[in-house]
Amino acid sequence: MNPVLEAILNRSSEPRLSSPAPDSSQLEDILACAARAPDHALLRPWRYLVIEGAGLEALGELFVEAADDPDDPLEGSREKLLKTASRAPMIIVGICSPKQHSKVPFVEQVMSSAVGLGYVLLALESAGFGAVWRTGALAYHPVVHRGLGLGEGEQISGFLYVGSVVSEKSAVPRPDTSTFVSRWP
Repeated sequence: MNPVLEAILNRSSEPRLSSPAPDSSQLEDILACAARAPDHALLRPWRYLVIEGAGLEALGELFVEAADDPDDPLEGSREKLLKTASRAPMIIVGICSPKQHSKVPFVEQVMSSAVGLGYVLLALESAGFGAVWRTGALAYHPVVHRGLGLGEGEQISGFLYVGSVVSEKSAVPRPDTSTFVSRWP
């Protein structure tokens, strides 16, 4: 089987992660894959933040700050939110950064950003690392957006938790393509 098809068909979310995460050289190649996402008019409507080391602690504190926001409080104990940011040795935050363009609607740019993050996920796994893509209320919270330096109109596409797989989980069964594919007309 073609190695690209095999990598995609065997992809899985791996939530139990530890060190090591990719080093700088590996990460450079992995993140370069994001720029191969379909991108109408070459707008590059994305950017990425790499968080590791003390940055993970700061991210946990930012999550706690969001939970304590009187205008939009979130559920979860301080301890749980702090642990959320330390589930892996690295977190890559995918950010959709749309540009004004008369022929490229916002939704296309959001999809391009998501595809880029998906390519990063596949590249991580192909390089021997595990990852899990998470969003949830923290990805949409204005305190988190401000704390991570998101600009007007930007949004988080996802948090990729990255590291080495501690223990692989059971394979998720794939649905038969006949359950979601049809021919037209």
